[in-house]
Amino acid sequence: MGDSSAMDLPDLANLTVDNRYDVVRSIGEECVQEDELRALLQSGRTDLSAYDGFEPSGRMHIAQGILKAINVNKLTKCGFTFKFWVADFFAKLNNKMGGDMEKIRVVGRYFVEIWKAAGMDMTNVEMLWTSDVINAQPEKYWTLVMDIATRFNLSRVKRCCTIMGREDSDDMLASQILYPCMQAADIFFLNVDVCQLGMDQRKVNMLARDYSSLPEIKKKVLTFSRTKFCKTLCECNVDLFWRILLA
Repeated sequence: MGDSSAMDLPDLANLTVDNRYDVVRSIGEECVQEDELRALLQSGRTDLSAYDGFEPSGRMHIAQGILKAINVNKLTKCGFTFKFWVADFFAKLNNKMGGDMEKIRVVGRYFVEIWKAAGMDMTNVEMLWTSDVINAQPEKYWTLVMDIATRFNLSRVKRCCTIMGREDSDDMLASQILYPCMQAADIFFLNVDVCQLGMDQRKVNMLARDYSSLPEIKKKVLTFSRTKFCKTLCECNVDLFWRILLA
């Protein structure tokens, strides 16, 4: 299964910069600094990378399954390596699955298998579990998180908490205040060129963008924000989704 606009693309060697730009740009409702995207594609680099993170937190809906497979296939067809940040640490911070890490990891593995069934080409896709990767390089990661946390005030960080489905007026755990700083740090820790998240994640995208604009931060980041799929439509089509996957 896949989107014909991605599946019918010629080999990367036969794609022009304009072809690649049009395909990559089609993924997001908003792209901060489109000129930077074009310059990135014109650079001739062969190590381009994009990132998205997901919190293993329950049953997958149609947008997470089919549309994610379509978008990832578009990016990899255009020469990107796609890094999935399987955010088990984040799910625990956000008290998903009752904070039970074993259950969270089961849900994470389930997400991966659904994407395979939905037609995602895994050739240039890396599945990175946050707990494994962070624990392997704790000093690098937590130094970055702390640096981001010292650059922005509490009010700015709390406004980003909508990324967790929370409001800044909610009575939150201290762990949930840390969450936006960690999510912003992920982009730089993974050293990716493109951050491809939903519009509901826009506030933390802009936090990361502002951090990357500091003179001493050498890594600049492109942020794509895609429309969050209609929840009602997702719920109405969930049975159809499962029939497709099980066919």
